[in-house]
Parts: sequence; structure tokens; C-alpha cells
Amino acid sequence: MRSSVVHPITRHNDQTSCGIRVPIIHVDFDEQQETVGIEMIPKGSGSENGSFLQMLLPSDGINAVKRFVIDRVIDLGGRVCPPTIVGVGIGGTSDLCMHLAKIAATRPLRTACADPEGARIEAELSRAVNELGIGPQGLGGRATSFAVHVEVAATHITQNPVAVNIQCHSARRARATITPGGIAFA
Repeated sequence: MRSSVVHPITRHNDQTSCGIRVPIIHVDFDEQQETVGIEMIPKGSGSENGSFLQMLLPSDGINAVKRFVIDRVIDLGGRVCPPTIVGVGIGGTSDLCMHLAKIAATRPLRTACADPEGARIEAELSRAVNELGIGPQGLGGRATSFAVHVEVAATHITQNPVAVNIQCHSARRARATITPGGIAFA
């Protein structure tokens, strides 16, 4: 890994790829006993610069959510190295919504949102984004995104947050599962 982590104010680089609160490590728990899954999903800054949050009003409706996502993809054009995976978070609080968008952006291809309404919006947005004509590297065409992934969370009745987080075409990942029987890599 190249040492590209700097102090946010001084821009000093310690050449360690680490810094205040970085690397970011998330721990989730599930029902699998005696099993630890470790997944690494490196994400580049070029695509991370394609991150946005909007706190919509409930009266804006789902069309405002779709418009926000599509407008952000249009604004980014080829700057995020399409074809991409467009991660969309809908609901929760502002920080949870941004986290949901990151989860969505880094979810494996050919997976669908567990929520039926979220899955429906994924399909609609995937078609719409690929009709924008941005294409690979912004050179035109109908392959702007491999997929639009959506993750949702319940939210307060007075708000409707939506977040976008882009994953570039390389979408690297590595996984290891540790059990009493050994370690499996995927």
C-alpha cells in the first residue's frame, strides 16, 4: 500500500498509511459461533471523492431520492473511473446513512438489498444510471455502472436522508474465515 494518509489540517504524511482514527475498522456480530470473518475492502480516494449526503424532507418523496442519486452520478461523470458500483444509503441518521452507502458500494456484485423496496429502487436506479451515456472512464456509452446497490434503515418521521458513495471499477476485496477447523480464504 502506498503511504497516502495525511493529517487533515497540516497535510503531514508519516509514511505509515495510518493516522488519527485511521485505519477504520468495523466490527459486526452475527449468529455464527466460533467463527470470525475478516474482510478487507480497500477503497481509493478517487472514488471516495464521490461521496454525498442530503437530508431530504419526507414530503420530497422517493423521486427526490432518485433525482439526488442520478444528479450526483451526472456531476461526477468520468472522475470516479466508471464503470462503478454506486452505493446508496436511504434512511437512518446522517452518519448511519453515509455508512449504509459505503456498505452498499462495497457489497459484492450480483447481490440485492434484503429489503424488497430497496431492491426495487436498486433495479430502477441501475437502469437509469446506465442510460445517462457517461460510459467507461466517462468516454460515453451505456456501461456507467456495474450496479447501483441500496441499503436502508428506519428513520425519523421528520427526515429522509440519502447518501451516495461510489466504488471504482477495480472493487478489490479479500476475505478470510477463521474457524476451529482452520482458515479459509476467499
